Amino acid sequence: MESANTFWTTPLGWTLITAGGILIVTVGILISLAFLLLADRKIWAAVQMRKGPNVVGPFGLLQSFADFFKFVLKEIVVPAGADKVVFLLAPLISFVLAFIAWAAIPFAPGWVISDLNVGILYIFAISSLGVYGIIMGGWASNSKYPFLGSLRSAAQMVSYEVSIGLVIINVILLAGTMNLSSIVTQQEGWIWNWFAFGGGAATWPTIFVMFPMSIIFFISALAETNRPPFDLPEAESELVAGYQVEYSSTPYLLFMIGEYANIVFMCAMISLLFFGGWNPGFPIDFTAGWPPFLVNFLLFLVFFAKIVFWFFMIALVKAFVPRYRYDQLMRLGWKIFLPTSVVAVVVVSAWRVFGVGS
Repeated sequence: MESANTFWTTPLGWTLITAGGILIVTVGILISLAFLLLADRKIWAAVQMRKGPNVVGPFGLLQSFADFFKFVLKEIVVPAGADKVVFLLAPLISFVLAFIAWAAIPFAPGWVISDLNVGILYIFAISSLGVYGIIMGGWASNSKYPFLGSLRSAAQMVSYEVSIGLVIINVILLAGTMNLSSIVTQQEGWIWNWFAFGGGAATWPTIFVMFPMSIIFFISALAETNRPPFDLPEAESELVAGYQVEYSSTPYLLFMIGEYANIVFMCAMISLLFFGGWNPGFPIDFTAGWPPFLVNFLLFLVFFAKIVFWFFMIALVKAFVPRYRYDQLMRLGWKIFLPTSVVAVVVVSAWRVFGVGS
């Protein structure tokens, strides 16, 4: 037994554990995406009083897998005037970056690939790189519609990243750390300890700042991931399908998986930062005698339920909010969200310094 323990502390053992963790997370996300994508289509159909996908498998449960195989088996068409290397590299970059960001996400206590002390900074860095895949895809297509779509997308993502950043600074000020596991641990216990509701007895008045900030984060997450009502890069009426116009089969599939992975990632972020992560909102003393794995699994299910809830909210917004005009989108980002979140940072900083002491 002792030798087994020492093996896992060697560089080889550590590498195997990390590789295993990466594999579990990646496969888990891909399978979750298949069913969340189906849920997205079903919710949209339900709002419009339709049935939605219901042919492939029972209740249409295997629809996403059928779509996946259809895309994989189709021929890859590269337009004649396109820059082939960049054209095929772009979706790959989008796909890889969407999954790399998950490395710092804690799913339950200790269930994290890389428990970084600067987890939030890492996530900022990765999410800002995501724009490159889209710009490369639009430029390499050698056509005006994809290029316009990618420019819009880049401008939109950069604009809303600023407000997302400032909103997250409020959470960092309350938590005093950038480590996502620590941020969640500080929201333990009752529901009023969640940062959206002020973060506990010592800082409860900040609810008047933090709750609006959580709403701004949610709306900015929609814009950041190009979801309706901010899906301007793919506005069918103007730009055909945005930066994805010239893409088909597997490259298009990679773009789509990357996009949905980012959406679920944003659902995870809002759950972790504002709504207690894996904490159910009440003390879990009843698990005192349980094996640690079972407790962690229960907490993971709580976290997963929150992700599904936020995904449901995003799907609902898609179903009944009309699309914004481009100038309205930019105005919302720069003239409303940015000043509001700057004021919030000042207020929360002042509260930290003068209200509860440093």
